[in-house]
Amino acid sequence: MNKYLKYSLILIVISSIGFAVYFFVIKSGNRSENSHQTEVYTCSMHPEIIRDKPGNCPICGMTLVKKITESHAEEDNSIDNLLRPTDNFIVGNYQTTTAKDTTISSVVNLPGLVAYDPNSSVNIAARISGRIEKMYVNYKYQKVSKGQKLFDLYSPELLTEQQNFIYLVSNDSDNTAIIKASKQKLLLYGMTKNQINSLSYSKKVNPLLSIFSPASGIIQGTEKMNTTTNSSMQSANNNTEILNIKEGNYIKKGEVVFKLVNTDKVWGIFNVSQGHNSLIKTNQTIKIATELDKNEFIDAQINFIETQFNPADKSNRIRVYLNNNKLKFPIGLRLQGIVKTNSIQGVWLQKQALVSIGSKKIVFIKKNNGFKATAIKAGIEIDDFIQIINGISVEDTLAKNAQYLIDSESFIKTE
Repeated sequence: MNKYLKYSLILIVISSIGFAVYFFVIKSGNRSENSHQTEVYTCSMHPEIIRDKPGNCPICGMTLVKKITESHAEEDNSIDNLLRPTDNFIVGNYQTTTAKDTTISSVVNLPGLVAYDPNSSVNIAARISGRIEKMYVNYKYQKVSKGQKLFDLYSPELLTEQQNFIYLVSNDSDNTAIIKASKQKLLLYGMTKNQINSLSYSKKVNPLLSIFSPASGIIQGTEKMNTTTNSSMQSANNNTEILNIKEGNYIKKGEVVFKLVNTDKVWGIFNVSQGHNSLIKTNQTIKIATELDKNEFIDAQINFIETQFNPADKSNRIRVYLNNNKLKFPIGLRLQGIVKTNSIQGVWLQKQALVSIGSKKIVFIKKNNGFKATAIKAGIEIDDFIQIINGISVEDTLAKNAQYLIDSESFIKTE
């Protein structure tokens, strides 16, 4: 019995010694592996090149740089680690720049055109019912002068009133109050004082009433003016479009026959792109040149800024009121506006050092031997500079051209 016990104790001791030796060998191997880590060198342009000593890249010839490896790195098989972006930190030697705390002003070029001013339009309406006997204006956008005859109107109602006036003048000339009232009625019907005086002397009725233009301008027909200012330029085919009203048409009292637009006062309408909206202010001076003479400038002021944003071309419009009495700008003439913006103090960065990825704008900050992607908040753009609200300071060194550091096959994760 003691013999079997002795053999059992010997086996247990041998097993324990073997396990201890195995554990010692494993630990020693790990220590040896960790303590003999070799330095690794790689190419900043071709990271697949790995060397254990300095040298040049066999592909592009660039000097290999030391790759920092962390000892005792724990293995992480989580999905977040597998999807980790490849360009969180970019190793390389790129040109750098810095943001500047300075004052910047700029000149903004604005394309525009000449458009009608709807506020200067005049309605030519019938003061009395009747039939149009003769038209002297036949086309839309036809130019007329003040005092020019527009059409002749035959009115039985006017004929009756003229007969009443002639009877009063011939048979009751002493009744000045009634005669004056009759004259006033004829004036309201559209007759001129000369026509009434001629009627008083000749004693002959004339049922045809000639209607004259009260101002100089362009005939717009009877349509509403809302399409005038919205269109960029009237089509050339519209210049010969026939009016809706023709000879022989019967018109009612108060009906608008023509809309006459006065071209002595016009609008200069300019488009402002989205990036320059905050730079344009009311009452700012604007220099205007036309396509007829690009070297001659007219000084004007910005009178109105439209708040409605046009999603089609990502712009909104400004209006400049122009006295066209002497300028004689044709409607639809293309203009070029130049606005000098006020100086703005801030931190400014060249736009090429920034890249936009959807809702984010990022820069690459230099750290050690590489660059780290960092999100920033940007403000307005002036020329080749963009205003920095926060995210970086003037002390940060940045990659000069952010496009070079983008990995198109991975999503950039910022700090």
